[in-house]
Amino acid sequence: MDGFRRTFLRLCKESGMEPQESVLAQLQQLRGSMGTKLDLAGQSLSADTCSVLGRVLSQDSFFTEVVLSDCMLSEEGARFLLNGLCSNTVIKVLDLKGNNLRGSGAEALGKLLGRNKTLRRLVLEWNALGIWDEAFSLFCEGLASNCCLVQLDLRNNQINHQGATELAVVLRRNSTLQELATMSNLPPVLSDVRWNNIGLLGGRALLEGLQHNRTLVHLEMAGNNVPSDTLKALEQAVNHNADRQSTLKESHNRTQVLSKEIQFLKEEKGRQFVSLMDTIDKQRDEMGRSSRNMSVRVGQLQDALTERKSLANSLTAKLQMTEAALALAEQKVHSLGDLLTRANQEKTELLGQHSKETTRRLEDAALREGKLLKEVNSVTEKNSQLKSKVEEVERRCKAQQEQIFELKQELTNSNAELRLRVAQAEERLEIEKRRSKQALEDVDSLRHKEVDHVNRHLEETERTMQERILKLEGQRIQLEEELSRVKAVGVTERAQAEEELGKVRTQVRLEEQQHLSSMEEKLRAMRQSRDESMGHCTQQKQTIAELHAKLGQQSVEMDSLRRRIGELQQELSGKEQDKMAEVARVRVELQEQIGHLLAERTAQGGLKEKIAALEREIKVLGSNHREALLDKESEISSLLERLRMREGEIQRMREDEAQRASCLQNAILTYVQGSSLSHFSPKK
Repeated sequence: MDGFRRTFLRLCKESGMEPQESVLAQLQQLRGSMGTKLDLAGQSLSADTCSVLGRVLSQDSFFTEVVLSDCMLSEEGARFLLNGLCSNTVIKVLDLKGNNLRGSGAEALGKLLGRNKTLRRLVLEWNALGIWDEAFSLFCEGLASNCCLVQLDLRNNQINHQGATELAVVLRRNSTLQELATMSNLPPVLSDVRWNNIGLLGGRALLEGLQHNRTLVHLEMAGNNVPSDTLKALEQAVNHNADRQSTLKESHNRTQVLSKEIQFLKEEKGRQFVSLMDTIDKQRDEMGRSSRNMSVRVGQLQDALTERKSLANSLTAKLQMTEAALALAEQKVHSLGDLLTRANQEKTELLGQHSKETTRRLEDAALREGKLLKEVNSVTEKNSQLKSKVEEVERRCKAQQEQIFELKQELTNSNAELRLRVAQAEERLEIEKRRSKQALEDVDSLRHKEVDHVNRHLEETERTMQERILKLEGQRIQLEEELSRVKAVGVTERAQAEEELGKVRTQVRLEEQQHLSSMEEKLRAMRQSRDESMGHCTQQKQTIAELHAKLGQQSVEMDSLRRRIGELQQELSGKEQDKMAEVARVRVELQEQIGHLLAERTAQGGLKEKIAALEREIKVLGSNHREALLDKESEISSLLERLRMREGEIQRMREDEAQRASCLQNAILTYVQGSSLSHFSPKK
């Protein structure tokens, strides 16, 4: 605000003029209010002041509303101000009420509207823009090229029917106003042309222009000498535009709401998918950790089993060594038994020989007593030697038997120790089996729990997805119901329009018939009166023929009758003229009704276009919903396939673990059976 005042004072000084005190006082008041409205209403501004203000406003970026009503602007001053406002980019409201703007002012306004891209509201009440047709046409050209004006006030501007035709051309050409009215937050285009001299032709021109315009929602036409039917048609066209704007806004709001809901569903679906993938990754990590732990545990069990196998192999080696030693001892025992049997055989042989020798000696005793005594001594000596040998052999046998007994005791001790070790190993194997079974059962329980958790989570996700699918189906059903209601409303409106058209046609026909019947009755009455007059004339002629004597009196009566006949003919001609006027009036009314019907037809066409647009939007929304449903179904199927794959992997892991457990069990059974067979093989 201070910058505007300083710039105004500087430019006044540069121009060599004194600033107006009223303008400075008004700027001082506005300085205290700190608003964005420059109000100079009622200030008499000179041309130089207008020139400086135009230069200041061309560079100003503070004020958004300028009020210059009742400022007694000259043509030159108005031109300076409007030329300066052409380059302004912030002013949205301009009030030029009561400044008596004429030709050059209208041209400057047309230039302003053609160049300015920010002006939204323009007040031109109580001016004289419509006096010069050429200047007003330039104003209308600038208005037609403008794409941002929303509200225009042209009250009391002396606009005639030619100016109205120019405004109708503006309504036809300015198609960008439709986009402005639908895309901005401001109201659609408003126009006020009250208290001008538009007339019937201008009203019809505006009505034709409104047939090609879809943004004008408010039009004031009072005090323009426009017939009531034309005013009603203009009001209907404006109401149709307002209905169209409201329906477009509603459809736009609905599409925005639906797009937001679809975006929310997509985001929620993405979050659910990400959470599901996170849970799957977590489960995969947990299964990997469990599989690694199982592999580590199986490796530990295999290592323990290999250690046990190595211990069992060492024990079997020791057992084999003891069995070999026992076999050697048994061989020694067998050899000693053989020696003992040989010694017994030798003894028996020796005893036999000795008995034989004794018998032989007894036989030869007599002959050889001296020899026999010597031989008996030698035999006794040999006997004693043999006895000593037998005793030594018996001692050796006893010692060997003692050794065999000790070896047997050692063997029994070693067998007992082996049995204890085998029992301990079996107990350890049983403990390890129990531990492995417990671990497998724990792993199975954990996996069952994880699978149950995953199944529950998937069931919950499926329920949520089904609920959302049901919600979407309900929304789709609601949209279809709304479409059916809109179609029913369109059908009812069309039926009502057709009924109204039929009623209007029947009314027109009835009125025509009534008019024709009334005219025929009038013609009959005239003919009857004419026939009566003709009969009266014939009667008068007969009376003239019969009463020729009374010719003077009858001539006066004939003159009077002739005057009466002339009056009747004049009345007949007047009635015929009235009849023609009534026929012309009926034709005009029919043409106006036909115009109303055409306007209603165009309105019905607009409704059909709206219904078609709504149907297309509903189809697009339905296709989007179907695509979203298909995407969700594909995601559900992919998740189910992943779940099946996970279950297959879990089943394969279970089978592998069962195979490993069966292999371990078979190995342990084979080891136990082999150890038991090795233990019992020596006894056999």
